[in-house]
Amino acid sequence: MTPTDAPPDIAGRLLRWYDRHGRKSLPWRCARDPYPIWVAEIMLQQTQVGTVTPYYRRFMARFPDLAALACCDADELLHYWSGLGYYARARNLHAAARQIADLHGGRFPARFDQVLALPGIGRSTAGAILAFAFGQRHPILDGNVKRVLSRYCAVKGHPGAARVQARLWQIADRLTPEKRVADYTQALMDLGATVCVHARPLCTICPLAADCRACQMGKPAAFPEPKPKPASARPRKAVTMLIVRNRGAELLLVKRPPSGIWGGLWSLPEYEHRARPAPAQPTPAQRRRIEEWCERRLGVAVKTGKPLPIMTHSFTHFDLDILPLPARCTAGGGSVMDAQQYLWYNPSSPAQVGVPAAVKRILGRLNES
Repeated sequence: MTPTDAPPDIAGRLLRWYDRHGRKSLPWRCARDPYPIWVAEIMLQQTQVGTVTPYYRRFMARFPDLAALACCDADELLHYWSGLGYYARARNLHAAARQIADLHGGRFPARFDQVLALPGIGRSTAGAILAFAFGQRHPILDGNVKRVLSRYCAVKGHPGAARVQARLWQIADRLTPEKRVADYTQALMDLGATVCVHARPLCTICPLAADCRACQMGKPAAFPEPKPKPASARPRKAVTMLIVRNRGAELLLVKRPPSGIWGGLWSLPEYEHRARPAPAQPTPAQRRRIEEWCERRLGVAVKTGKPLPIMTHSFTHFDLDILPLPARCTAGGGSVMDAQQYLWYNPSSPAQVGVPAAVKRILGRLNES
């Protein structure tokens, strides 16, 4: 099947299915204001609805409109994003809000080129926002839709490949109707999320099964094709995270650089090991090096204690072995070198700053011990 011979009634069948089975109770579905739709679409990038929903509710309660987001402090924003992951999304959201305030008078733009120019927004996200908020006809191609269209038209190849993605865009554009675009767009997303799922798709209840090529071939799970595996093994890194406590039992946190892993968040100080994986029990020589590093790099004299068990945290492209190592300040602990980059954090009355999920897990272990 090609984009030119796709049945014209796919929209009708999808909309009839959506009217009966669509996920209309999602907290952002009743909105026509582009701001909550935009926030939801950014959160839903690479994150499932069940995970996003509680974060979305808390986020919108604190930042109910674009003006509140544009003028907020970055640390507070990351605090409300903590645990949701992919923190570049939050940084881009903040930058885009300020760009809208500066260039568009605080009103979310309604032109495709202007939306596409905002940080963190690609073609599919721009199309979804404009479809939901303004009823404009734009095709979308998020992960669920790629899967639906790959199966419906039996598109060979991995959707991330440029050639395959170009064909999927052609198909998406061909099938997008002129009317009820918002409902059609949501219907495609819902079908991929609830029926045309990654493993064991529910073809017997799918409204598109009658002429779905993958279903007719008897192998829907073969589409879309997986990403080719890299020749080398998945990278593994190791780090010691220092749980530095002062005499007031506060923990020393370090603000990470604005870009990269956990960009802009407050994390435990990290001592990188040359050995892989990190040692489960540092030797006396390693302890001395770590203590010297703390005094030289952090400006605090410490005595290290018994490490907690190694914890593995997985990122998109590598695994990180974390050795949490408690360290008690031997002096007052108030002489860290740069007050803007360091924070004494009270776990019982935490500051509203962004803390990575992995660090929260370590702090949870401390409370359990």
